Amino acid sequence: MGLHFVEFYSKHLNPAATDKQLAENRQLLERAKVSISAHGVNRFSKDEAANRKVFEFAKRAGIRNITANPLPDAFDSLDKLVAEYNIRIAIHNHGPGALYDTIESVKKAVKGRHKLIGACVDTGHFIRSKEDPVKAVHELGARVFGVHMKDEAKQEKQSHNVVIGSGHLDVLGLFKGLKKVGFPADGGLSLEYEANPDNPIDDMKQCLAVAREAIAKL
Repeated sequence: MGLHFVEFYSKHLNPAATDKQLAENRQLLERAKVSISAHGVNRFSKDEAANRKVFEFAKRAGIRNITANPLPDAFDSLDKLVAEYNIRIAIHNHGPGALYDTIESVKKAVKGRHKLIGACVDTGHFIRSKEDPVKAVHELGARVFGVHMKDEAKQEKQSHNVVIGSGHLDVLGLFKGLKKVGFPADGGLSLEYEANPDNPIDDMKQCLAVAREAIAKL
């Protein structure tokens, strides 16, 4: 599909991976000409030793962006760790009723924190929470380090993914917003598609075509 970046999560590459496992993974990615742009979603608490293990893993794996779901008591620890490791934390919003389910909840979490603590804008979850993901990009601005790009059939909790642009996602508006806020070149922009699990490739190719068409208009 012409892609060269991937976001892994624990079932793809576990933070407890050994050096041997990381080396094997690195060889596999090099053969495919693919790099890891981000890893998550990872949970963080006030347990700095546990938090540090995730950062050590990211450092060993060459990962710049950790997609995260931190508890409120985790931020003092994360402030120190992002500065020490120069690795970003991108808070991932989830659907209605989650700890981070609205634009305001993410803005509140990052306010006053280290500049490397920001957001991973999950467009589908914001849509399910009746929030505008394009507005989220503009309001979070330079704090946007990641995007989970997907579209939803409905603006409600019970929904399902559709090809981007055919539901509630303004794809061109999203990319215009990312360009305006200066989305980092080494940020994590991930296409996420969970519908049609037995045969998702054709739908994913349609999503990529829509994305490429939008990017060409910037």
